[in-house]
Amino acid sequence: MTREEKSQVIKDLTAQLADNSIVYLADISGLDARATSNLRRACFKAGVKLAVVKNTLLEKAMESSEKDFGELKDVLKGNTSLMLSETGNAPAKVIKEFRKKSERPILKGAFIEEAIYVGDDQLDALVDIKSKEELIGEIIGLLQSPAKNVISALKSGGNTLSGIVKTLSEREA
Repeated sequence: MTREEKSQVIKDLTAQLADNSIVYLADISGLDARATSNLRRACFKAGVKLAVVKNTLLEKAMESSEKDFGELKDVLKGNTSLMLSETGNAPAKVIKEFRKKSERPILKGAFIEEAIYVGDDQLDALVDIKSKEELIGEIIGLLQSPAKNVISALKSGGNTLSGIVKTLSEREA
């Protein structure tokens, strides 16, 4: 690879890092061609972009990025694959599901909205992260719940109240 090609790859990686607030680093070494193809397919279905990268080029892209990747630079050893997503837990779910059939991929680390996770032991925590849409749905559900209870109480109370008024009016007559 020529110096110009390396420079272009670094620019492309820097742009990808700038455009994505969810970045996972994984080790997929040891997967055969079929398993790698299946992993790529699973990533595509989950909306995750998967790319094998050179550690030195990714490290330079991280350094030239405006984001602080902190400890993630330390995990850039051996085989590294970059997983980019719009949803915080999508790559973690893909890795966890894929590991039901294989030992790999191994999570090296993740950068999610400025939070840094290092190590494969963080996988379960990352799977449990809720997406923006899930959080909004929960908040809307919580906000609707009291209103539904009040409306329900008024409806049932209205029938009871009218029944009481009717009974009282019949007694006076």
